[in-house]
Amino acid sequence: MNGLRATANRGASRANAARAVSDITLAFLGVSPTDTDHERARELILRFGWNATAYQILNPGIELWFAPAGDGVVGFVKHGRVRVVGGAPVCDLSRIEAVAADFVADARARGERVCYFGAGARLDAALGATSDWSRVLLGAQPVWDPNRWPAAVNRRGSLRAQFNRARNKGLVVTEWPSHLAEDHPALRRCLAEWLETRNLPPLHFMVEPETLSALRDRRVFVAERSEQQVVGFTILSPVPARDGWLVEQIVRGREAPNGTAELLIDFAMRAVAAGGSRYVTLGLSPLSQHAPVAAIQHPPWLRLVLRWVRLHGSRFYNFAGLDAFKAKFNPEAWEPIYAIGQGTRFSPRDLYAIANAFSGGASIRLVMRALAKAAQQETASLFASLRLLHD
Repeated sequence: MNGLRATANRGASRANAARAVSDITLAFLGVSPTDTDHERARELILRFGWNATAYQILNPGIELWFAPAGDGVVGFVKHGRVRVVGGAPVCDLSRIEAVAADFVADARARGERVCYFGAGARLDAALGATSDWSRVLLGAQPVWDPNRWPAAVNRRGSLRAQFNRARNKGLVVTEWPSHLAEDHPALRRCLAEWLETRNLPPLHFMVEPETLSALRDRRVFVAERSEQQVVGFTILSPVPARDGWLVEQIVRGREAPNGTAELLIDFAMRAVAAGGSRYVTLGLSPLSQHAPVAAIQHPPWLRLVLRWVRLHGSRFYNFAGLDAFKAKFNPEAWEPIYAIGQGTRFSPRDLYAIANAFSGGASIRLVMRALAKAAQQETASLFASLRLLHD
């Protein structure tokens, strides 16, 4: 921690610079929520935030809309006259249908439509049973009561082996105060190393990697090896209405030994349990088959898209690997997560808007870059195999 404190002042100046960059980015996107808007939204989230992604609507690039009565907030991005909402309206449960209706009316008055991404059971119960809305099962998110975490992991010997493997490599996990961790250069370096390993360029919206500039209310757990070498970290964002946390990011640097991610999660779970929390989720596992719901009849075009993604999506992202990683921690339950759009059938326009929400409006370019990178990797693998055969 001495190195951490020695760079705290530098971290503060970096944070100011990063906030300035964020302001420029928001202006470029045509989004300009004021500090007052963010503080107002934050207060509503800390009071009513039930959806696991509620706090993430404060991330860069997300517009904020407030209910006329002042008791609710919606975070969204726009593409092609579609408002893609992050999660669900943040408000009291008794007001969710009314706030959602007000938001739709505001969108309709501007010639826009609404699509919710990452909606949970509450919004699905409010909208899913009506003919005005259609839904797509995105996957599921695993959940735990962290007070029962030790029993969950003790049932799996392979997990204990991973913990021991990391500790034997000298790995130590500690919690860093958010005001000191904010924009710390060691965490920035680690994040950059992690992003370099991704098959896709950095995504945004509900998977925004830029969280190190705004750690207030979040908790940060850092993995270090000898001589205070940072090799990984995890960031948790609050889910206040459920007295819980979303594990928002798990980052491994280039020098992280096997078991780093597992040890970070284990330490964080035990820490939040000691603080009295009762709910933790690792977030959405896309395309997960663990959701305990009946099959949804999707339109033919969407069934083809989902089939293609399941068959070929590993070129872009290892969905099955992510699902297996989360499942190995023995979740107590899996919560279904939906996209909910206006109309009796989910629209291709909504899916395209969702893709652009995550890609910053460049979904086609994103796919082309991912295909090019996948082709490059497969070519390199083919040549490596040929060299082995030749030798």
